[in-house]
Amino acid sequence: MRTTLRGALVTLRPATADDVPELARIRATPEVRRWWRGGDDLAAEVADELADPDAERLVIQRAGATVGLIQWSAEEDPDYRHASIDIFIDPAVHGLGLGTDALRTLARHLVDAHGHHRLSIDPAADNAAAIACYRKVGFRGVGVMRRYERGADGTWHDGLLMDLLAEELTG
Repeated sequence: MRTTLRGALVTLRPATADDVPELARIRATPEVRRWWRGGDDLAAEVADELADPDAERLVIQRAGATVGLIQWSAEEDPDYRHASIDIFIDPAVHGLGLGTDALRTLARHLVDAHGHHRLSIDPAADNAAAIACYRKVGFRGVGVMRRYERGADGTWHDGLLMDLLAEELTG
């Protein structure tokens, strides 16, 4: 996807290699790293992720400044077709509605331009801020995925599977 999307508060544009330093800086903040993890060389990890063709990655910008990343991938089997989304936002701009706007903007694009009838997202079950953001867009909890992901401490943590049907998208 080489499309730039415009929301009420943010612009979503295709990520490039030039975005790696700023995205790595955001990923390194304790508030983001807690959920997105990463090794000692976050810049290399971000660069590898941007090069991965299995997902579309868009930089989230506010007034021309990079404030995060939103990515999506699609299950193309016609019997299970849907899109999955992930997002992170710089903690310096948390609470301004930028994540909600970015998620709503991408969700609308996935429904209208790509014909997806269902979207999913899977935050950590104890990531209350993310879950509240996703609910504002219309995502609903489907169920807890027990011991879904391994944390930085080596223990398993629950995830919350959330989905959104096209007609439930708010805004």
